[in-house]
Amino acid sequence: MNEFEGLGLNENLAKAVSDLGFNSPTPIQLKAIPILLSGTTDFVGLAQTGTGKTAAFGLPLLQLIDPANKYPQALIVCPTRELCLQIISFLSIPAMCCLLPFI
Repeated sequence: MNEFEGLGLNENLAKAVSDLGFNSPTPIQLKAIPILLSGTTDFVGLAQTGTGKTAAFGLPLLQLIDPANKYPQALIVCPTRELCLQIISFLSIPAMCCLLPFI
C-alpha cells in the first residue's frame, strides 16, 4: 500500500502521486489530507513554502469531486496570481487530469 493510500486517498489518486515521484507525504499532508477527506469544510493549514500545501489541499479536492454531478463542486481562491498559476499547474499535470476526464 502506498503511504498516500494510508491517508485515505483512493488507489488511482495515490498511484498518480507515486507516478510523479512522491512516495512519502510531508507533515502538512499527513495532517491535512485525512481531515479534508472527512468532509471538513473549514481548515487552516500553515506550513513553510515548498512543503506540499498545494497537494495537501488539492488531492482531497480531486478525490471529493463527483464526476456525475455536472455543476461546480469546488472553488479555489488565491491571494496572488503566482499562487493561482502554481495551483493550476499542479491540477493540470496529466497524471492528475486523467482523474477528472470531464474537465
